[in-house]
Amino acid sequence: MDVDESRLARSEKGKSVVVDGYRFEIKIYRPENQNPWTLEIVDFRDASYVWDDKFSSDQEAFDVAVEVLYHEGAVGFMAMSQKP
Repeated sequence: MDVDESRLARSEKGKSVVVDGYRFEIKIYRPENQNPWTLEIVDFRDASYVWDDKFSSDQEAFDVAVEVLYHEGAVGFMAMSQKP
């Protein structure tokens, strides 16, 4: 992450989820007092996947995270050759 983490606003929508027995951390954040939101998913191996696309709301970012994780499944998500 290129932004100073101490100056990030973290969404309350970020949470830990378990998909197919694997834990994922959904992180949603933005620079303080700015838009848009960034979506990051961290898997159980501590591998981080940060979306190139930005989101106008934290709810939109959360919805995308849940949709991708449950549609692809845990192993499918981690094995995707084209990451978000």
